Amino acid sequence: MKNLFFRFSCAVLLCYCLTGCGTIQHKSSTDTAQAQCTKAPPKTADDFSISSDSENETVDETSSADAATPSASESVTQQELLTGAAALYSNGQEISFDPSWQYADFSAINSGTATIYLADSDRKDIVVGVNAGHGTSGGASVKTQCHPDGSPKTTGGSTAQGATYATAVSGGMTFNDGTAESTVTLQMAQILKDKLLAQGYDVLMVRNSDDVQLDNVARTVVCNNVADCHISLHWDGDGLGYDKGCFYISVPDGLKSMEPVASHWQEHDALGASLVEGLRTEGMTIYQNGSMNIDLTQTSYSTIPSVDMELGNASSDHSDSTLNSLSDGLVLGLNAYFGN
Repeated sequence: MKNLFFRFSCAVLLCYCLTGCGTIQHKSSTDTAQAQCTKAPPKTADDFSISSDSENETVDETSSADAATPSASESVTQQELLTGAAALYSNGQEISFDPSWQYADFSAINSGTATIYLADSDRKDIVVGVNAGHGTSGGASVKTQCHPDGSPKTTGGSTAQGATYATAVSGGMTFNDGTAESTVTLQMAQILKDKLLAQGYDVLMVRNSDDVQLDNVARTVVCNNVADCHISLHWDGDGLGYDKGCFYISVPDGLKSMEPVASHWQEHDALGASLVEGLRTEGMTIYQNGSMNIDLTQTSYSTIPSVDMELGNASSDHSDSTLNSLSDGLVLGLNAYFGN
């Protein structure tokens, strides 16, 4: 009996020892696995080189999850990418005339809209107001005040010197081949828009079709509040039988003491001179010294650099090739003006 009890005790003791050893072996395996899963020290830039070795493809799931979730600083960075016009407008957005804008109450025709286009690369965060001259149905039968202070025009033009009210939007001249000026200014504006967008400028198209119900005051006020500069496109109705070349319309001395002209005429002249130089560089013919003093509604209400560019006259070639060259010259001038 004692012998049987002794054998039983030994068997129990042996099982206990074997079980204990197994437990120790299992714990050791667990410790090893935990040690293998311990995160490595932070990586340096050299650690992010791409390797095709499978042994370097181990992925830390925790790190991957963290990377998939933008941090607060990354979100701020993404937000800051929307700057300038892109932070305010969507591409192709129509912009209505706001009657609360400064000088808005001087406009008589303002039910139309302008359209803004945003550059999709190399953004400069500069909005260029491109105003295809003329093209407002009924504009010739409506008048607007020449100057915000009510003073008379100091020079002649489409409206006579001494007048206090001017045609809201004239019909424009007709080229020698029978093409309406408003048709060519729109073609020119569309070509210029594409070139400006390609250069990283945003473009406010004041007139995007044959007719826009925005008079000259409204066009200027919209540009004042949306664009960084305002370029209106025209060809001169001088009646000459030859192409006299390009020039910009500068502010007459008699207007330089009236606001907002007093605060901005030097900007207008600087922009005009830069555009003329760009056209000259592109090989375009330039009229005399490149400018002519005329009292315009546009510059009388402008609070941003603003200029009326006369790109020739009724005798000028207005083929696509010439319009492209003119546009290239204007882009060169804008780049120089904005230091790009």
